Amino acid sequence: MAQIKAIVCGVGITAFNRRTDGSSFRDWALAAFEDALSMSSLERPDIDALIVASESDFFSLQLNPASVLAGDLGLIGASTMRVEGGGASGQLAVQAGVRLIQSGAIRHVAVVGVDPSASQLSAQTVKSLYSFSFDAWVDGMTGVSSTVLYALSFQSFMNRVAVNSHHLGQVTRQNRANAMHNPRAHLGRLHKQPEIDESPMIATPYRRLHCSPLSDGAASVILSAPKHRPGKRKNAPAIVGAGAASDTVHLGARSDAGEFAAKRLAMQRACREAGITAKQINIAEVYDAYAGAQLQAIDALGLSSDICRDLDDGCFSPGGNCPINLSGGLMGQGAPVGATGVAQTATCALLLEGLYEKELQPVSLPRYAVADTHGGICTTAAVTLLAGAAA
Repeated sequence: MAQIKAIVCGVGITAFNRRTDGSSFRDWALAAFEDALSMSSLERPDIDALIVASESDFFSLQLNPASVLAGDLGLIGASTMRVEGGGASGQLAVQAGVRLIQSGAIRHVAVVGVDPSASQLSAQTVKSLYSFSFDAWVDGMTGVSSTVLYALSFQSFMNRVAVNSHHLGQVTRQNRANAMHNPRAHLGRLHKQPEIDESPMIATPYRRLHCSPLSDGAASVILSAPKHRPGKRKNAPAIVGAGAASDTVHLGARSDAGEFAAKRLAMQRACREAGITAKQINIAEVYDAYAGAQLQAIDALGLSSDICRDLDDGCFSPGGNCPINLSGGLMGQGAPVGATGVAQTATCALLLEGLYEKELQPVSLPRYAVADTHGGICTTAAVTLLAGAAA
């Protein structure tokens, strides 16, 4: 059995959407934290550290958000830090919490991911900011968008793996359909293939309905050292492995522009730490900023030896052998960047404990789950493995 690194004793996820009610990221962070704390059965004085994931100060207009949120959350006295790694920020924050617990100096860590990615700035401004998360000199300041770079990477992937626009549509349809059963989701939709194929082309082969939305929201997990597991959380899921890796920023400098090599390496490291293989994974929440990125993630994580066959056979659907993005993923649940990886971990924990949405919860409790994010075009990758009581 995999060795436990940390217990996920509480989780909270706000709705992911575009906020027009005048609330701020500080309100959402507090709401997510309150839910996680309530589930954990811990009290505020029990929390030794607060880790905040937030991709950009431009979104929140708040430098040093961890210190500010420590006051809002009533965690004065706890150590604080902010973690940033592009789209991987939330998962890297979870992993930072795990490492603090493994140090032996910390009993309980609150991880909060939050970003106002939709409501604070115009879509064009956010698009420009995202392009600066690659190489600002070479990409962002020349007007190259994230969609273009993702599309170039996927075109290269298509040369190696026989996927096409039909498979992109399958990802969109499945993730948005899953999101219909997730009350926190931004874009629950029942799409038909012609609707996807006729949506505007953004960057070949990506059309508008192959892309994730801009979202606001927050998520929180509370991690505990195994020997300090709260008494009421005896069946709480555990984090058993974590891995992170990096790749060159420029696609042209890679041996294969379509392979998410950093994700592959991060997964190998996580599996080695957990003492399990990718074949033992029963549930996956993967980073699907674009439909093709999900297919590239499946390949890099080793979740399939024949992606096209497994897609057609329904292996990744709610009733399949390895359901992927039951939450709806970024494409369905939404994508407030700092919150994404934290929400993935929270979702996996709920699924492993049998506490997720009834229409999406597998009949048999899964044993192992993977939560996967990356920043850039998989320039920074972070993969976390969780185990449930059934493991």
